[in-house]
Amino acid sequence: MKIQVIKLSKQQLLEKGVFNWPIWEKEISSFDWEYDETEECYFLEGKVTVRTEDGETVNFGQGDFVRFPKGLKCRWTISKPVRKHYNFVKT
Repeated sequence: MKIQVIKLSKQQLLEKGVFNWPIWEKEISSFDWEYDETEECYFLEGKVTVRTEDGETVNFGQGDFVRFPKGLKCRWTISKPVRKHYNFVKT
């Protein structure tokens, strides 16, 4: 299971309807998380490091479009407060 960090143009984001998705915000913190569904999100603000249970470390933040696969277990470390649009993809 891999986290995908994708650079999308503003046009691509508009076509996906990203700016109509709900917004999630979180302060500087660290926590464990498991994805019950595939999540796609677009980071408006923030800086995050995610470490998966198999040892993969991924960094992302403002301007990144990120896809987390269903079933992923990981640890989030937020070093700059996050504000992101998010959407759960039914698979």
